[in-house]
Amino acid sequence: MKCLLSKTLATIVFALVSFTPLPALAQSMDAWFAQFKNEADDERLYRFLYALPKGGDLHIHLSGSIHPEWLYDEALKAQDRGYRYFTKTRINNCRFGSNEYGGAPYLLLFRTIPEVAWNKLDECERGEYTAMAELSPQQKQQWHDALRLDQPFEGRAEFFEAHWPRLGGLLSDPHIMAETIFLNMQAFGAEGVRYIEGQIPIYGFIQPDGTPISVDEVLDIYRARISQDDAKATGVEIRFQVAILRFMPYAEDALRRAYQLVAANEDLVAINMVGREDNDKGYPLRFLPVMREMRRTLPGVNLSIHAGEVDEPNQHIRDTLLLGAKRIGHGVNLITDPDTMLLMRHNQFMVEVNLVSNLLLEYVRDYSEHPFPEYLRTGIPVALSTDDRGMWDSTMTDEFFVAVKEFNLSFIEIEMLLHNSLHYAFVEEDVKQQMLADLDTELTRFKRSMRRNPERALDKVTPIYRGFICRRYALCGTAP
Repeated sequence: MKCLLSKTLATIVFALVSFTPLPALAQSMDAWFAQFKNEADDERLYRFLYALPKGGDLHIHLSGSIHPEWLYDEALKAQDRGYRYFTKTRINNCRFGSNEYGGAPYLLLFRTIPEVAWNKLDECERGEYTAMAELSPQQKQQWHDALRLDQPFEGRAEFFEAHWPRLGGLLSDPHIMAETIFLNMQAFGAEGVRYIEGQIPIYGFIQPDGTPISVDEVLDIYRARISQDDAKATGVEIRFQVAILRFMPYAEDALRRAYQLVAANEDLVAINMVGREDNDKGYPLRFLPVMREMRRTLPGVNLSIHAGEVDEPNQHIRDTLLLGAKRIGHGVNLITDPDTMLLMRHNQFMVEVNLVSNLLLEYVRDYSEHPFPEYLRTGIPVALSTDDRGMWDSTMTDEFFVAVKEFNLSFIEIEMLLHNSLHYAFVEEDVKQQMLADLDTELTRFKRSMRRNPERALDKVTPIYRGFICRRYALCGTAP
């Protein structure tokens, strides 16, 4: 009888231990993590966060997330497909004050164009360009640096008025974009990210002779690349958003085309609106009539729209919710609109927070000004994302490091961010639930490993330290 009672008690104890409610487990890890933060130096904290299983990146411009070394290599490989690229390495004063190919300022160095555009220049201007394959080591480094926001005197103007014009002509070959989508999947997979919802370029691609490539052909090239075995081996799910440039005169027609395209293609999961919000020609309510027009006939189109990426008060986030947006990109100035903040607390709308981007583009002067912790700790759903990480020279781990370092995140808050980044994704429900289950399984394994022997676990981690984290926090490893 005693033996039977002992076995029964043991079974009950085992059941109680095995089915401890998640909050209690989280509290236990939270206490461990609080002590770990207090004792760890920045390098150990970064290793911990690099190894951390992560959820998704729901706000990423895939054309702005190409690290320059990737882009340079792919531009040279494109020669096998008949593409040649030339970049502006000198000024011969061939003209004054006017724009050149693609609307770039004439005096902009390291503007890269395809050969078909170079051939249309006069002899003087052709002499200002050097073929990409013929750049000297110094010019190659200058070209790389020209596509990164890596100097203290650079900021918003450099990003919008120089970086994008420099980049634009390089993306005439859709295979370059497709290959760098794969490289992003590979890099994200290495740091534990399992889902990307990327904004993709689909217009403006051409054959080497200048013949336009249709949107359907471009999408098929993307799909073919991410369906290859090496892309699947990254373990990263990817879906695409279609973006429109909000302040252009034809933006309403572009929105109609995007709406129809997303409605007709399951792997295109949302529409986004991009472009400088301090250009008031792209104000949200401009698009309300078109949104209502399209909703009369087309169901099921998700909207994740940039809003509040400005440093002056306005109600653009409220107006963007009126458009039908389920997610808000950036949301920096939501803090200036208390009524909309109250609306978003404990609601279904999420803010895609981009900490590195907001600092480098000077929407905050310092992280002490960033509203992220106010949103997080008052119940507004938020998740971290990378925005244009190729231009920041950053990673998803950098976003988490900034969040923990600058705002003293608890582990419970980290887990909340991870779950939000999948819960609010516009992916098929069965895929979402599987990713959430897999994330929980990996987090359980990760927490057990770290609490059992953190030194041994961290010794096995080999992070990639890129330029942003090196410049700001002196975490500088071997270049990737």
